[in-house]
Amino acid sequence: QVHVVESGGGLAQAGGSLRLSCAASGRAIEMYAMGWFRQAPGKERELAAAISWSGGDTYYADSVKGRFTISRDNAKNTVYLQMNSLKPDDTAVYYCAAPQSCAGLGCYDKPYEYDYWGQGTQVTVSS
Repeated sequence: QVHVVESGGGLAQAGGSLRLSCAASGRAIEMYAMGWFRQAPGKERELAAAISWSGGDTYYADSVKGRFTISRDNAKNTVYLQMNSLKPDDTAVYYCAAPQSCAGLGCYDKPYEYDYWGQGTQVTVSS
């Protein structure tokens, strides 16, 4: 069982930056991929970014590519999402998620691989 808790959300202006953190407990995450999802009002939840167990491979949705950066510190059991050049369309609840067994390539970009979810953190970007 993995427990993840997100933090760092809030209000930002368009063009600004925010950094989200995801602290995991219950299992060391060092052998597993991790992902950041987001869900905007009235829209389906989407995988925004994912990172392999080593941090050597990353996945980004086209909508965030070039603006968001996912990273991890396995010693701290923590994953980050640096969000730059924010747009109003980035407004959403952001969720950190962990898979039961996926380590990286071949599965970390598949939303159905993720089994453990945090409560989410709200990100609101004003124009």
